[in-house]
Amino acid sequence: MRARARVVAEADGRGGTRLAQLRGETPLLLRRTDVYAGAATVHLVGGAAGPLGGDDLRLDIEVRPHATLCLRAVAASLALPSRTGARSHVTVRASVAAGATLHWLPEQTIAAAGCRHTTAATIDVAEGAALLWRDELVCGRHNDQPGDVTIITSVTYAGRPLLCQRLDIGPGADGWSGPAVLGTAKATGSLLHVHPSEAPGAPVVLGPTAVRMPLAGPASLITATAHDAHALRQYLTEPDAGPIR
Repeated sequence: MRARARVVAEADGRGGTRLAQLRGETPLLLRRTDVYAGAATVHLVGGAAGPLGGDDLRLDIEVRPHATLCLRAVAASLALPSRTGARSHVTVRASVAAGATLHWLPEQTIAAAGCRHTTAATIDVAEGAALLWRDELVCGRHNDQPGDVTIITSVTYAGRPLLCQRLDIGPGADGWSGPAVLGTAKATGSLLHVHPSEAPGAPVVLGPTAVRMPLAGPASLITATAHDAHALRQYLTEPDAGPIR
């Protein structure tokens, strides 16, 4: 299956945000759901199971100056294998203009046994913009081994590289279940916080398997592993960053 979706948020001139564009194709269906303190909230509604092996899905996000957009999902994404062994792809491209804010807070991606899946996100954050970007991966369904999943995240701030990271898990990735990567953890994720007022600080240990690290820019990154999705979410929630539950 091949599908494209796009959302464009812009300031409405009254202190709020309106959606200049909101369109999608199954399974990338977009629905406006709420307004919170001038922010527009949009949920991804899966119109079909998956991503399924062979799927090619792309979401484009544009947040224009002084707009605030929060993107969520109504349920987790379950990466499933195909009969042919083809790889599925989800591509997300986002741009956040000066004075704008984007919160990307979907539910987890679950890597079902036998899947071959790649999620690649590219985010361009202008100087003076803010970003909250959460990724969560669950390695297999209950009492199941995961398939092969690659998660790639690339972020620039004011035209300069801020973060570029890649995670490979599953039987095709060497050492992924060793102590240097996940060990015995079933869930892993990160929360990137970019804000013009973010001041450099020292690393902070948030728990036995979670740490907040400063980045070379007005940003910090929480990375964590956990035994399940619920425990992981406890690490990847910022009480001071607004409605990000």
